[in-house]
Amino acid sequence: MSNIAIGLLSVPCLLLLIACRVPIALALGALSLIGLIFIRGTSAALGIFGDLPMEFGASWSLSAVPMFIFMGAIAFHTGLTKSLFEAARLWLSWLPGGLAIATNFASAGFAAASGSSLATCAAMGRIAIPEMLREKYGPALAAGCVSAAGTLGALIPPSIMFVLYGWYTETSIGALLMAGIIPGLLTAAVYSVMIYIRCSINPELGPRTAVDVSWGDRLRILLNVWPIPLLVLGVVGSIYSGIATATEAAALGCTFAPIIAAAQRNLTRTTIRDSIVEALESTASIFFVAIGALLYTRFLAFAGVPSFIAQQIALLGVDQLTIILGLSVVFLLLGMFLDPLGVLLLTLPVILPIFKAAHIDPIWAGVIVVKYLVIGMITPPVGLNVYVVKGVVGDAIALPTIFKGVMWFLVAELFIMAMLIPFPALSTYLPYKMLYS
Repeated sequence: MSNIAIGLLSVPCLLLLIACRVPIALALGALSLIGLIFIRGTSAALGIFGDLPMEFGASWSLSAVPMFIFMGAIAFHTGLTKSLFEAARLWLSWLPGGLAIATNFASAGFAAASGSSLATCAAMGRIAIPEMLREKYGPALAAGCVSAAGTLGALIPPSIMFVLYGWYTETSIGALLMAGIIPGLLTAAVYSVMIYIRCSINPELGPRTAVDVSWGDRLRILLNVWPIPLLVLGVVGSIYSGIATATEAAALGCTFAPIIAAAQRNLTRTTIRDSIVEALESTASIFFVAIGALLYTRFLAFAGVPSFIAQQIALLGVDQLTIILGLSVVFLLLGMFLDPLGVLLLTLPVILPIFKAAHIDPIWAGVIVVKYLVIGMITPPVGLNVYVVKGVVGDAIALPTIFKGVMWFLVAELFIMAMLIPFPALSTYLPYKMLYS
């Protein structure tokens, strides 16, 4: 059996192991070890397994991952994000579906502080869903809104997925973080327009909320949310201006988040301990999967699979749009059943040579890939965000009801992707302005 045949055979074997509920990291590592033994021999395989994890862990650019996670954990555990929903509620609740729209934009703010879709879902689910249910909002809209808005955490910087994508593809991480801003805001805007139209047509779905507040009250509430804009602007602004790299900006973020919390007298030993533990657990989980993907990548490289795929793409002469649409189907199918981080690291070894052969802009491709991964987080039957929200609401809202509410946001995603795919400038304008200005 040729090396290429061994490499290609590993793909269905990998999917079979994952279907049997073998953890992705272990499945990747086991197949890599077996494949490398067949191709290079036992000594070489063990040598690779001894060196690569160390090289990965020592990567300077990846140190941004634990720092961004720690920054988000501090913002959550010290209550820096609590006032976001209250501010959005006072400003937007007079609209049809105003509380759902407020939840949408508050989620965008929380996502900018945490970089985590699941954390955004969990936090906003506890804060916003009870409030919407008290105001007689439809349970499907209330839970579906939080589930979908949580996906903004993977688009709006800081985004852990963009950091990992940038490290693997050797693309500027700072440019990728900038690339997520317009698509993230566009997603929030389209979601809000969809909510507004539905609630205007059917007012019982999301009734207007009578809030007797003055403009003075609305302006005063903004004084309570200043830490989050300051923190986000500090991180994003330092990257865009070229003052700091993405890694240095992450260090600034996880330095200033505790300082801001301490200035507000919310920093305690308990919050510091909880934030450190959360950052360590999340980082260990991410790195475990990433190391498995790195080993699998090295195995495929020795097998000659990337160059073989690139040659086939070149021979077919397939255009960029056809490739993107074809990969869209693959990502949507995988996203229905697998963790998005696992899908990202699982597919990159295969799709990267395709992007290079077709001369696809890696920044634009990164946005499209991450966007499809987060759509998978709300797609049945295994939409992770939906299950996080279900865990928060308990028996108050049934799981089928949450998925029913999410379907409207999936329809909205069709419009969003219909803008992002034909118009790459929506993704590339800011990063190229940053790189070449």
